[in-house]
Formats: sequence, C-alpha cells, structure tokens
Amino acid sequence: MKIDLPTQLLEESKLKNNSEHIAITVENPTDTITESQPHSAFKQSSWTVFATTFVTIFFAEFGDKTQLSTLLISAESQSPWIVFGGAALAMITTSLLGVLLGCWIATRIAPQTVEKLASISLFLISMMLLWDVVQ
Repeated sequence: MKIDLPTQLLEESKLKNNSEHIAITVENPTDTITESQPHSAFKQSSWTVFATTFVTIFFAEFGDKTQLSTLLISAESQSPWIVFGGAALAMITTSLLGVLLGCWIATRIAPQTVEKLASISLFLISMMLLWDVVQ
C-alpha cells in the first residue's frame, strides 16, 4: 500500500490490546508503508478449533444415513473392521475435500459473504424439504 505523507513522519498507534501495535515510519514521501499485526484478531487456539470441529461433526453424523448404512453393511458382511476401515477412509476423504474447498473459498470470498451464502442455501434446502412434506 503506498501513501503520500509528509517527510520525517513517525507514528505508532496502539490497537485494542496493548501487546499489539502498528508502527509506521516514513522518511521519504515515496516510501512504502507496511503494517504488521496478527493474521486475525480473533484467532482461536488449535485445541478449541479441534474440539469444536469434533463435537459438531460427531453430533451431526450421529444417527444419520451414513452411520445406518455402515451398520447395515457391517451386519451383512460379518467383517466389522474392514467396514470400519472403509467408512473411516470415506469420511476422511470427504472431510479433506471439504477442508480444501473451504480453504479455496476463504481465499476468494469474504467470510461474511460465505456465511450469507450458506444461510441462504440452508434456508432454500429447508423450504424444499418443507414443500415435499406439505405436498
């Protein structure tokens, strides 16, 4: 980012918490100004993100058609560990695709836009499901 400022300007501004700051030093009006601050002011710990993801996916997947399908395949095949391996690999693969797609989207679309699109999509899906029930 290039900004024209008077020469010999030195300003240091404090941010919300005192451990973070932005320092701007300009000696020449044609200098480039850079900012240094954390990637996100609301950065969560790795364990918080892990626990939130685990609990959310665990309860979302508990009792769904995938778990019921796995239960039926395991009962029919008499090979529960092979079924477990196949189901686990399938879940890991779909999760990996979701993470990669999420990373790709995050670099191209603002988080607020993603939230709005997701809420609109979920609303439309719920309306279609409600329409199917009413018919």
